[in-house]
Amino acid sequence: MKIEVSQADLIKAVNIVSKAVPVRTSMPILESILIDASGNDIKLIANNMELGIKTTVGGKIHEKGIVAIDAKFLTDLVRKIPQNIVTIETDDSFHTTISCEKMVIKVMGKSGEDFPAIPAVSRNEPVVISQLSLRDIIRQTTFSLAQNDNNKMMTGELFDIHENVLKAVTLDGNRISIRFLELSGEAPDNRVVIPGKTLNEIAKILDGGADDLINIFITDNHVIFEFETTTIVSRLIEGDYFQIEHMISNDYETKVTVNKQDFFNTIDRTTIMAKEGDKKPIVFRISDDNFNISIDSAYGSMNEDIDANKEGKDIIIGFNPKYLIDALKVIDDDEITMYMLNSKSPCIIRDEDNTYSYIILPINISSSI
Repeated sequence: MKIEVSQADLIKAVNIVSKAVPVRTSMPILESILIDASGNDIKLIANNMELGIKTTVGGKIHEKGIVAIDAKFLTDLVRKIPQNIVTIETDDSFHTTISCEKMVIKVMGKSGEDFPAIPAVSRNEPVVISQLSLRDIIRQTTFSLAQNDNNKMMTGELFDIHENVLKAVTLDGNRISIRFLELSGEAPDNRVVIPGKTLNEIAKILDGGADDLINIFITDNHVIFEFETTTIVSRLIEGDYFQIEHMISNDYETKVTVNKQDFFNTIDRTTIMAKEGDKKPIVFRISDDNFNISIDSAYGSMNEDIDANKEGKDIIIGFNPKYLIDALKVIDDDEITMYMLNSKSPCIIRDEDNTYSYIILPINISSSI
């Protein structure tokens, strides 16, 4: 094999596929990036058996061939070589020469024939959304995924497509994040759970805007994301997702609207009173003429009043401040509205257009009041 590619194109392609290189694996070949120039295009491929990424890079093929090169080595190399044309050449024994300007590096590659192929998944009618929309959905939901594998379903995100509306849901047992997106084209109804790790890696790759589209193909076992010259294939999480409808209610006794940034700043300030790992709640005391936020901890106490527009009953309720902060960070509105039924029922933060809902379970504070 002998190919020529620009350093800029090569580093972009390597950065894309490296998201699918496993950190630990019992199959050493998976620690490589496959360079496939056996056809008419130069393709880079990585595969961890759960997530596979393939991208095409522009360049010249002088001799067709295929080789696998250690991913860490290749990633480090392409970042440090001159910004010029890179030549990659291999012989029949996979001895690989990488040259650029006056630099010549020789390294031992591996047989590309041993590299496991990305599953060939049939395409059906795609779900088409913009890269910007998908990136926003991921940003605004994946923070509430479970951080361990004790419950596999909680590490995945539900994509529920019904009547041309995509509902994306994540939860970790203490909170639920929901985003709604009305699809511009026709999309078949579907309900699948996509690994959160897959979506977070996709968000790192996507750099397009509202006019740059991505096609999503969903099958029984896999989901495919196709955009520009890149294809991402991921296994789905099997099983039935949680029934969350009983936690989402339009009933409330207290409705409060506040400035998001002021609210965020106040909650953020309360966290300086808590030691790392401390689960001390912040307490809301909401009445007609006052919205007080306070915390008591081993350090001492802190309380602050903020401006708010309140409707309904007075309420005293406690929360883990981290869960509120995480939600507020991803809400782009200037004001947010909270709906509460009582001190033991979830607080729901949602907008009037029903594009998002964040449900946060309260903490029992009866002993500290």
